[in-house]
Amino acid sequence: MALEPRDVFIDFVRAVSLLVVVCWHWIFTILLWKPDGPHATNPIGFTHGLFVVTWLFQVMPLFFFIGGHAHTVAWTRASAKSPTASLWGFAWRRVRQLLTPALLLLGIWIVLSIVVTSVYDVKWMVKAATLVVSPLWFLAVYALLVVLFPVAYWLHQRFGALVLVWAIGLAGVVDVVRFSRHVQWVGWFNMILVWGVCHQLGFFYRDLRDKPRRWSAMFLWSGLFALFGLVASGLYPGSMVGVPGDKFSNMAPPTLCIVALVAFQAGVAMWIRPWVVLRLETRRRWKTVNEVVNRFSMPLYLFHSTGMALSRSVGFVVLHRIGSPTPNRGWWLTRPVAWVGPLLWTLPIIWLFGRTPLAKPRHPAPSA
Repeated sequence: MALEPRDVFIDFVRAVSLLVVVCWHWIFTILLWKPDGPHATNPIGFTHGLFVVTWLFQVMPLFFFIGGHAHTVAWTRASAKSPTASLWGFAWRRVRQLLTPALLLLGIWIVLSIVVTSVYDVKWMVKAATLVVSPLWFLAVYALLVVLFPVAYWLHQRFGALVLVWAIGLAGVVDVVRFSRHVQWVGWFNMILVWGVCHQLGFFYRDLRDKPRRWSAMFLWSGLFALFGLVASGLYPGSMVGVPGDKFSNMAPPTLCIVALVAFQAGVAMWIRPWVVLRLETRRRWKTVNEVVNRFSMPLYLFHSTGMALSRSVGFVVLHRIGSPTPNRGWWLTRPVAWVGPLLWTLPIIWLFGRTPLAKPRHPAPSA
């Protein structure tokens, strides 16, 4: 059986998703200094109606969606190359490839926080280190889904779309028990169920790609209407990221809103796919940018919060820029250039560690 060529659109979505996450952290993070150290927040809680932007820019559901497809393609290629390959062995290799650089970075910050705290008695160092490595949370969830990939793939082969129906239904049951019966701990089952839906939906990428565009429109509008209904009901917060002051976060643990969000975002992605692919195949600049971003995606993702921490530290310690705890007019006016400082501090780190295991694998999600 001939293997299908590499899908450049998957690389494009991965690149855009990565840049959205990095730029969101660089541009819209507000650091508040309290007695126990730095705390991070964002402007959504201070600006009426701004939560709507998270419906497009909270791209983790989309990231899991393309990852689901990427894993199926990678397994197809691995099994074609070696017919005796083990699906569990494949999953373990992917997990090891994914977590090795993240664990190395985590270890560096743990050692650094211990040394600084012990030698210089800087009590807030642990808090600061925790903020720096906090973006790695999704890699842990993603790795768990990779571990469960053999089970998910078998279920997909056996039951097809029914797996999505069951998972969404169970996620709804979890939300009902969590909110109506006030059993909060049960919500953590949705870390598997909801993110599993996002990942499992990626198994149907080829079907969505080959269907008429009205199928993409169906997902887009179904997800958008469902998201609007859930939020407008008053049962769920409007923001798809954690916001101080909200009754809970739609992300930790995820709720049915994230299921609606992945349907909406997958629909948008598949709707624009023909337009994007045409430009990737005919515009050299588009192709070059796509290749460069994907080439440096893992080190950029791993080190962007470190670069931001160094940039903010210079502002706090050297330049005595405390900043505003709320997004005032001056804060908003500086947003178009707020990424410059973190980028300038991140690039040397990428160059320094570019030849170490921290720079591998190339992508935070498997290649398609």
